[in-house]
Amino acid sequence: MTKQVAVILAGCGVYDGSEIYETTLTLLRLDQLGIGYRCFAPDIEQHHVVNHHTQEASTDERRNVLVESARLARGDVSPLTELAADEFDAVIVPGGFGVAKNLSDFASAGDSMEVLESFKEVLSGFRDDAKPIGLICIAPVLATRLLGDGIAVTVGNDPGVSGAISAMGGLHRSCSVEDIVVDLEHRVVTTPAYMLATRISEAATGIFKLVDRIDDMMG
Repeated sequence: MTKQVAVILAGCGVYDGSEIYETTLTLLRLDQLGIGYRCFAPDIEQHHVVNHHTQEASTDERRNVLVESARLARGDVSPLTELAADEFDAVIVPGGFGVAKNLSDFASAGDSMEVLESFKEVLSGFRDDAKPIGLICIAPVLATRLLGDGIAVTVGNDPGVSGAISAMGGLHRSCSVEDIVVDLEHRVVTTPAYMLATRISEAATGIFKLVDRIDDMMG
């Protein structure tokens, strides 16, 4: 496996971490294409812990983002601070509310959000080296804070989130669940996934297209 992709996780579970299906589909497609990957996550406390059965937040439970991300990576996950852009050909960030709660505060701050500084530093390396960046589901909302203004992305057709993207200086493009938006100038590929998906097969189609395009862009 000559090509190597970094996958950045934000915990485990749609409501307080990385979306499990989106992450698994990303890793599956990378493996199917013979692309090597390594998972990373910040070694920080989660914003909060959500009971995924009741969808209610716990008032007394605490969890660590890196430790929870290890559930998704079968234990093989490294601290985000160890990610060096020059060791990888591309980076992909699956969605899930952990993106908006742990990697940033978008869930509470909206278009006034701030991004985790260590995350921003890591992504700046991929941006500066013009390496492909894949953002899935809610993750495209981070593009302007991570990479700069004027980047074309999609979260599907959610008016609230697309409005926030525009307010922050991004360019939102409406997109079906099974398709992708490619900003060739900035080397960014996005897909709505579970911003729109009602079935895992729908999410899979868009995510596979995203990974395929990332593969093409790596050359």
